Amino acid sequence: MTGFGPRLAAAVARRGPLCLGIDPHPELMRAWELSTDAEGLRRFCDVCVTAFAGFAIVKPQVAFFEAYGAAGFAVLEHTIAALRDAGVLVLADAKRGDIGSTMAAYAAAWAGDSPLAADAVTASPYLGFGSLQPLIDTAVANDRGLFVLAATSNPEGAAVQRADAGGRTVAQSIVDAAAEVNRAVSQEPGPIGVVVGATLADPPDVSALGGPVLVPGVGAQGGRPEALGGLGGAKPGQLLPAVSREVLRAGPGVAALRSAAEAMRDAVAYLA
Repeated sequence: MTGFGPRLAAAVARRGPLCLGIDPHPELMRAWELSTDAEGLRRFCDVCVTAFAGFAIVKPQVAFFEAYGAAGFAVLEHTIAALRDAGVLVLADAKRGDIGSTMAAYAAAWAGDSPLAADAVTASPYLGFGSLQPLIDTAVANDRGLFVLAATSNPEGAAVQRADAGGRTVAQSIVDAAAEVNRAVSQEPGPIGVVVGATLADPPDVSALGGPVLVPGVGAQGGRPEALGGLGGAKPGQLLPAVSREVLRAGPGVAALRSAAEAMRDAVAYLA
């Protein structure tokens, strides 16, 4: 299999630089007149899969599936498989982060041969970037990718992420560590991306990352599609704006949902 970085770049070139979220929040499910149980969850995801076929990458938010226990994970497995069958790359938004054997177990689940394993997974480096090594190794060995939280939009994150770490922010040190991994991997773009919030006024410099930058917070959370160009010194094709509620509230009709997604894809097409 081709590495994740080149697969993502090819998909973005063909289908546009937009990452669509599947966030089955209970309030949204009720707005779609669905039951807030595993059956409603499955119906919600089936609509999303149908509407989002033909897009580059889709990001299921794992927390909303976990809430239903084993039945929720079964729906997540079904959704990942269905998206893949539709030719869509899957980014599992799991934000896993731990140490040692526990991190290795998370790696096997989300980047190995598990039914939950996606094309890429989000991860938290705030136990130290080195704690992610088992996940990095497993992802690279299986031609999967990783998006590491660097600079998030929530106000509480600034105390840690913008703290000084030897003359640079902690967030910048994470971007730089990811760039070092990408330089050591024989694929271009590299498989290690970072997460940078769309509404940040002072994002870290990603120009030397050598991998993709996931940019959540576009749309309902305040990030303006037209204002993302050059975020953090990003190069053309590097930014991957992520949107969920702004599109999902157009449901439950497949045609309306697809139309909203296409409008957002058109709005960020200039980033490719």
